[in-house]
Amino acid sequence: GGVLAFGDASWYGSASKLHLAKRVIGMAATPNGRGYWLVASDGGVFAYGNARFYGSTGKFHLASPIVGIAATPDGHGYWLVSSGGGIFAFGDARFYGSAGDLHLAHRIVGVVPSPDGRGYFLVGRDGGVFAYGDARFLGSLPGERIVTSVAAVAPTDNGRGYYVVATNGRVYAFGAATPARLLEGAGLSLDGAVAIVGYRSPV
Repeated sequence: GGVLAFGDASWYGSASKLHLAKRVIGMAATPNGRGYWLVASDGGVFAYGNARFYGSTGKFHLASPIVGIAATPDGHGYWLVSSGGGIFAFGDARFYGSAGDLHLAHRIVGVVPSPDGRGYFLVGRDGGVFAYGDARFLGSLPGERIVTSVAAVAPTDNGRGYYVVATNGRVYAFGAATPARLLEGAGLSLDGAVAIVGYRSPV
């Protein structure tokens, strides 16, 4: 539960002095950066700065542990996601569906909202992407294509693409996130994914 702040990030508090039932596994900042939430694997949520507490699953018996938290664009709510694909919505965050009833080949590792907050993406450890609400599915990684596990998914600002990030630092781009010039130079199809290391798309 310890929080370390760097650059212009301000420190608003931490859970390091609390007796936690489960370890902290995720963090999300408020839109203006003047606060943040921490979440533990049992779904306990800790709010600091201008982040408001809207609820948690800390007192529930969960079938699988919480692995991530994502704030709504206005900061008045958040989603929690479990490794089994369950979604829990609090505040003004709306529930658009979950992967909780699917037979997943690998556990879910993260959740991120679409740019307007009217949908969200889930990503599995094998690079599988699940889109709900107005989040558009634009492709995912077959598990055999990567040699390490996936850590996160991040949409572009316009919502027409997203990046899947692996734990070895490789970035896989889909939809508008895939620069056509890079694909054409490599002789690859626009329908496929390309591994981009150290590249930031302008879209």
